[in-house]
Amino acid sequence: MSVDVVMPQMGESIFEGTITKWLKKPGDKIERDEPLFEISTDKVDAEIPSPAAGVLKEIKVNEGQTVPIQTIVALIDADGAGAATSTAAPAPAKQQSAAPATAQAKAAPAPPASGPKPAPTPFPSAGASPASQQPAAASVGGEKIRSSPLVRRIARENNIDLAQVPGTGAGGRVSKQDILGAVGGGAARSGEAGSAGPTATGGAIPFRAPSASPPPSGGAAASAVLETAVPRERLYFGQYEVQPMSVMRQKIAEHMVLSKRVSPHVYSVDEADMTAIATLRAKLKEKFEQTTGTKLTFMPFFVRAAVEALRAFPTVNASVDGTNIVLHKEANIGIAVALDWGLIVPVIKNAEEKNFLGIARAINDLAERARAKKLKPDEVAESTFSITNPGVFGGLFGLPVINQPNVAILGLGAIEKRPVVVDDAIAIRSMVYLTLSYDHRVVDGAAAHQFMGKLKHTLENWTESIL
Repeated sequence: MSVDVVMPQMGESIFEGTITKWLKKPGDKIERDEPLFEISTDKVDAEIPSPAAGVLKEIKVNEGQTVPIQTIVALIDADGAGAATSTAAPAPAKQQSAAPATAQAKAAPAPPASGPKPAPTPFPSAGASPASQQPAAASVGGEKIRSSPLVRRIARENNIDLAQVPGTGAGGRVSKQDILGAVGGGAARSGEAGSAGPTATGGAIPFRAPSASPPPSGGAAASAVLETAVPRERLYFGQYEVQPMSVMRQKIAEHMVLSKRVSPHVYSVDEADMTAIATLRAKLKEKFEQTTGTKLTFMPFFVRAAVEALRAFPTVNASVDGTNIVLHKEANIGIAVALDWGLIVPVIKNAEEKNFLGIARAINDLAERARAKKLKPDEVAESTFSITNPGVFGGLFGLPVINQPNVAILGLGAIEKRPVVVDDAIAIRSMVYLTLSYDHRVVDGAAAHQFMGKLKHTLENWTESIL
């Protein structure tokens, strides 16, 4: 008996996935719930377990291919007697009829910015009325436009009418590649329209992507530029090698470019005396681990201090929705975790409700499952503020890119002993540089430095019990 293996839906807003690696090959025996393949989506990378025990009979979707959810990607012979077949069989007829364009357009993951894009349609002019500038139409001719929340947010932030964006996803769905193509292709015209003058509703000019030179018209022009920069003949002498971007690397690239395009980044740097916390950690490190079963790191101290600072200055714990500022009541703290194959930001939900031990356990659990590809999509979503820690690799400090849709991200430097002046005397103290990258659309310099002052005060005057 053959059992279908389908592309799972990893979250409500996820409608497709890319197979990054098959962990078994045709003819291999497999147990139920044993990892069978790895996938990458807009939200998370994950290992997918086998739905049945038996022998892997056929692989229908190869590594690197992107297919809609519920597509049959493999067959398992549950009786264990089936012969393995070719690994490159075509996708099922039902899926081909449902998404003829997807099967061709997504045979391999496209580079985030260099490949040809769907032709964008004209954007509304800067002087149009509010009704005509709605960026994401709900329907066309009474039929609802199919798109994910991420796509709709990108459309809002760039004043793009989704009704005018051709959808290449399953059933005409507007995918992230479609909307990014519209944003990139219309950048120059957006800038020109934005310079026409204030709107008719009171002088506020809506956000437009900055003007830029038109991208190359096709892949040939783009590759010609690269060949000029790195002569192809050098490849034959072993002077360089070419590695395709992984799906995660492509998603990171898209997310970072979008963040820099949307948010005007400003940076503030401060330093804090961590001597008291370093002494407390050294004293209770072994006892903490024996008592709680959790390692005691510096990160929980920073998270707790950040929560207190966010309570005091809620504009840092916000996001932008069109011309509205959304102030979040909960503090969902994203913690950047470095992986061998990229970077991911799992989220501690409702961190304001957790004590020190609860935060420490959440950090260690999320980091371990991120490295084991066991995170769920909702565990990397809905952050309201993020923290990254280049100091763990010895970095003095960094200027991180804001993790959208947040308006700020905190960077932590290495904790090092340095000579500092204390009460007119030179003392050796454990110091750390703190950097805050913030979105100047929402956060001004005064609020940013007050936030950093509160963070610093909490760290230097630690009073909370950790056990």
